[in-house]
Amino acid sequence: MPIVHKVRAELRPKGLDGISEEQIDQHWSLYEGYVKNANLLEEKIAERSKKNDFGPEFSELCRRLGFERDGVILHEHYFSALKAGGTPLDDAAELTKLLKESFGGFDDWRRQFAGMGRMRGVGWVILYYDPHTKGACNHWIELHQSGHPAGCAPLLVMDVWEHAYMVDWGAGGRADYVETFLRNVDWETVESQLKDARRLSTV
Repeated sequence: MPIVHKVRAELRPKGLDGISEEQIDQHWSLYEGYVKNANLLEEKIAERSKKNDFGPEFSELCRRLGFERDGVILHEHYFSALKAGGTPLDDAAELTKLLKESFGGFDDWRRQFAGMGRMRGVGWVILYYDPHTKGACNHWIELHQSGHPAGCAPLLVMDVWEHAYMVDWGAGGRADYVETFLRNVDWETVESQLKDARRLSTV
């Protein structure tokens, strides 16, 4: 049976500070498209597998699935971390301690994360928990399926493709968008991601 992806309506943010409903509407519709396309590809791959048809078409379907499926997952991480009036990061939180150990402190981590977000090019900036080092790291991800550090768990995902900010800021507004995104992060959600990553880690 193919995997079935579903639109997770409960993750849709509302009433954000500085990010308009129209911006979220357009971005959300792209997420829905990834869900639709991922399901279509899962079905086609399953059909060809049943027929023992592993030719060139099968190969291309599998390659495309990585882009669409990771498009679903990354957008779910992105939307889940945005919340109107979100909880600030507590000084005693596990994440606060982790960022101090890995970057020297929250401000140092934030400066690097925001700087990566302002870099030219389309992609994502992701804060990961690395179970190998027990530390945190920031990475630039271009295509959805390419460049993820093996075994690491995403804690905070920031979309910096133009569709994430074009409605509100236009093509040249990435720097303003990055600051607005960080202002709307619900750190309680990110803290929960860290606790789950540590609990599930087998390394």
